[in-house]
Amino acid sequence: MSGNGSGQFQFAMRENCPICRAESVRLGDKRGRYIDHAFGFRECVECSFLFVEDPCVSFDRIYDEAYYRAQGADPLTDYMFELGNPVASIRAQELRGIDEAVVSIVGSLEGKSWLDFGCGNGTLLRYLNSVGSGARSIVGFEEGWIADEARRKGIEILTGTELEALKGSFDVVSAIEVLEHVLDPVETLSRIRQLLKPGGLFFYTTGNSAPFRQRLFEWSYVRPEIHIGYFNPRSITVALEQAGFSIRPAGWLPGYEKIIRFKILKTLGFKENSAAFGLIPWSIVAKLVDMKYRMSDMPMAFAKA
Repeated sequence: MSGNGSGQFQFAMRENCPICRAESVRLGDKRGRYIDHAFGFRECVECSFLFVEDPCVSFDRIYDEAYYRAQGADPLTDYMFELGNPVASIRAQELRGIDEAVVSIVGSLEGKSWLDFGCGNGTLLRYLNSVGSGARSIVGFEEGWIADEARRKGIEILTGTELEALKGSFDVVSAIEVLEHVLDPVETLSRIRQLLKPGGLFFYTTGNSAPFRQRLFEWSYVRPEIHIGYFNPRSITVALEQAGFSIRPAGWLPGYEKIIRFKILKTLGFKENSAAFGLIPWSIVAKLVDMKYRMSDMPMAFAKA
């Protein structure tokens, strides 16, 4: 994909850690594929958070229509295809996995309220409603271009004003591949904490940078135009505790196999499910992949009273 000149975008500058505000050391540069700019990378000397020192802050240009059609900074995810093909899309694997993982933690969704924060095209909401989860309320929050497209499909995506009125009302808040996009992780996590009831579950996914610390720029997850923060178990724990969460080990949860299955297929460039995928021994493959990427090392989080 040909890049866009960096002069078309605005960038912030930061040297101190966005999580604990400690000093950081510079690791080097990686040039963007979508924005023709050499992004600097830094590591916090205290909590080991890895972050882009000069992130692009032209969010309306990054998260535009092209982005959600896989024609922007993330060519692997076609959100509009997923929105129009909820059953055929490989995303259905991840949605089932998220549902299974959350239920394994909270026991049942019966009578509970669930918010998907940064819900993108809202397909998780639609899936949960389609399977009769028993939840009392399932809503999303999204500020990107695609939010209006999802609302036209009847998916309930709240505005910022509507969300503010619901503080302390959710039993579950999820943020699926959201945290790596935000400028101030603690601020975002504090906002999520305020939305949860005491003891409520915060279920998230984000890449674990720990296995890739010595070869960061070889990690395919590093897309500096959009992924501007890279967590490991230590740094995410510091961020979560600062935001008012208590932490518990997660380990290998039910549903992780399906979540990892989706990630593998997406990385390989697939959009649609195929009967041939059923021939793959996913229970073995997913655990082998987790040994490398260590998704299961990331902790669970619950809102403190």
